[in-house]
Amino acid sequence: MLELTEAARSTAGIVLLTVVAVESGGVFMLRVNAGAVATTEFQHRFYRAGHAHAGVLVTLGLVCLLLAEATALGGAVRWLAQTGVLVAAILMPAGFFLSAMGRGRTRPSQWVGLLVVGAVVLAVAVVTLGIGLLTAT
Repeated sequence: MLELTEAARSTAGIVLLTVVAVESGGVFMLRVNAGAVATTEFQHRFYRAGHAHAGVLVTLGLVCLLLAEATALGGAVRWLAQTGVLVAAILMPAGFFLSAMGRGRTRPSQWVGLLVVGAVVLAVAVVTLGIGLLTAT
């Protein structure tokens, strides 16, 4: 049986509850695809990308949460390795959705910067976890 720290168990439980939010994004995408929500082609693409990133990054974040339990990392570095992907799972979809909001929008707003921040957090987190796993004894 896999032993999780209390922090990892709590985080995993909370993240699993957020899957309902990802599902509601799926309902929104069904409405967009059915034409019930008027969108530009740009908005359609960004909404689809936001929903896809949310689902994939939440799944990857849960995996990273478990894998970090096998490292000797501590403190802020451990937190980054365990939850950085989950932070990116908030930032990147928010960047897609928020930058595409607005009637008739055909180009991203300044909120697209969240994509860059999320991508940096994602990269730093997975590199940190990878190094933590490779150096664990």
